[in-house]
Amino acid sequence: MDIKALRTAHPEHWNKAAAIRTLTLDAVAAANSGHSGMPMGMADVATVLFEKHLNFDPKAPAWPDRDRFILSAGHGSMLLYSLMYLTGYEDITLDQVKDFRQWGAKTAGHPEFGHARGIETTTGPLGQGIANSVGFAIAEEIQRATWGKKIIDHNTYVIAGDGCLMEGVSQEAIGLAGMQKLGHLCVLWDNNNITIDGTVDMADITDQPARFAASGWHVQSIDGHDPEAIDAALTAAKADPRPSMIACKTHIALGHAAQDTSKGHGALTNADQLKATKELYGAPLGDFEVAADVKAQWEAIGARGAETRAAWEERFATLSGTKQAEFNRAYAGEAPKKLSATIRALKKQISESQPKVATRKSSEMTLEVVNPIMGETIGGSADLTGSNNTKTSDLGIFNPDNRKGRYIYYGVREHGMAAAMNGMALHGGARPYGGTFMCFTDYARGAMRLSALMGIPTTYVMTHDSIGLGEDGPTHQPVEHLAMMRATPNTHVFRPADTVETAESWEMALTSTSTPSVLCLSRQNLPTVRTEHKTKNLTAQGAYVLAEATGKRQAILMATGSEVEVALAARDLLEAEGIGTRVVSMPCWELFEAQDESYRKRVLPAGPVRVAIEAGVRLGWDKWLMGERGNNKKAGFVGMPGFGASAPAERLFEEFGITAKDTADLVKSLIK
Repeated sequence: MDIKALRTAHPEHWNKAAAIRTLTLDAVAAANSGHSGMPMGMADVATVLFEKHLNFDPKAPAWPDRDRFILSAGHGSMLLYSLMYLTGYEDITLDQVKDFRQWGAKTAGHPEFGHARGIETTTGPLGQGIANSVGFAIAEEIQRATWGKKIIDHNTYVIAGDGCLMEGVSQEAIGLAGMQKLGHLCVLWDNNNITIDGTVDMADITDQPARFAASGWHVQSIDGHDPEAIDAALTAAKADPRPSMIACKTHIALGHAAQDTSKGHGALTNADQLKATKELYGAPLGDFEVAADVKAQWEAIGARGAETRAAWEERFATLSGTKQAEFNRAYAGEAPKKLSATIRALKKQISESQPKVATRKSSEMTLEVVNPIMGETIGGSADLTGSNNTKTSDLGIFNPDNRKGRYIYYGVREHGMAAAMNGMALHGGARPYGGTFMCFTDYARGAMRLSALMGIPTTYVMTHDSIGLGEDGPTHQPVEHLAMMRATPNTHVFRPADTVETAESWEMALTSTSTPSVLCLSRQNLPTVRTEHKTKNLTAQGAYVLAEATGKRQAILMATGSEVEVALAARDLLEAEGIGTRVVSMPCWELFEAQDESYRKRVLPAGPVRVAIEAGVRLGWDKWLMGERGNNKKAGFVGMPGFGASAPAERLFEEFGITAKDTADLVKSLIK
């Protein structure tokens, strides 16, 4: 690669791109940690994108109609931080660049959503960014159709590397995007043929352009260091109705001694080699130094967006006051004021009619009244619509012929669905929810963890939540998944006992602004256990007394979901023998933990025998069984000792000892 020829052919472009490269080299060297090679290789692509195509305003990073830029290859985070500093994002100062990867810095090792305004999503786990981008693009399509092009009409751009494309979630994402003809999505592939272990062909020989083309994408291949070719390709991408992939042939660690090697992927810290590289670039030799004229050119690129944003604000001002308020409400993540009253009315109706239905059906009943009043909800399922009960009559199907549709058939793509929903939530103005069987949280896990890490209110509808699904057997029976999800920080795991608790769980999910929710729902029918109407949302407390002992309290039965019915029946048996028994429903441990200690002690006072009943593994229950200080010694668990089996649900509960009689017998043995 003839660096001098590149410098001579396009000197202004070269100097702007070189600023990205030198800031990267200096930041990684100062941290003695990081990844230098990708930002050095993709600096030309990023420079052309930001200078000639990306609509953004660093002074208003959350402007709704901005273009979204996603660095899926998140290890190359200095590319993003350099761009943000150079163009004038207030959160990324030169001091932040100098503190790259240090405690308290906004310039974390990988881009972290929420650390600095302008970082659209958390990336680092490869493939997540490109999968998020599909959700960004879907949200843009729906909102453009809903609000009109004068309000919403922007693009989503992604820089992805070889690793992103090797991760399986990328295929789920590109298959969905191609089928949906998401023409406002463009992926720029950093085609440098290098991974940590060596050249890509040591592990993969996939023809990536052919793969994207086969999935319905518009594909181009260019020299990723030729600014004219980059510009032309981006122009062509925007003109094509399909999603676009531009294969950018680049040199990792361009101009460095480690160029085109695995060493170039990581931290380049040798001082002599850094100096030689800067000399080759014709860049200032001082640490973190950018020539004044180059910085001014970058700042002018950033300032350009102010005019575009101002024009958008003028167009937005032409909307009626009601429409402006509705738009702003959705983008603020606020539920409509009528949501609470809607949920209360449903609860009252259910407490009176007392239906016996599966909580997956209860969820559908709730969504039927919620979706019409929340135009920002976007539902879907991973090929299990009829089982998850996630589609309601008013939504319409989102597809290339109906961009106003709010229901998505994701196909058998649990991970892609979860990541796309994260993208919708991050885009703004959308409340995504999607369903699959609870055992397939295994497949969606990577994106579910990022929902929690980013603090975004994605809602996961996980049905068939226990051995109660029956004959499908242990492959589909999620015995350990409640423990896994409860172990994840900043996640609300709801396992409602009936339709009333399900409605309350949905209210909590739809009013959350910084925590994802998982609704764990039964396949089998469950009775209404909340037969007395309460206007208060009891599920919001996480746990509450459902049935009190009639005499001296000797036992407390704790249960969730379908096992609350078992606890109530066990209480009847124990009360008949004069053993006073309280039943505590615990639909959401996390919300219960958030209550003050005095409330928790009122619900779970010291003294009585404690037994927990849940058709899953015991892990996690000891905190409540033994007491928060571990003092309670008389405790037991009724649940799963291991994996399930294939049989009708009733037989399974009997065989595994999750019955009222087994529970009552355990209580009596503990009281002796």
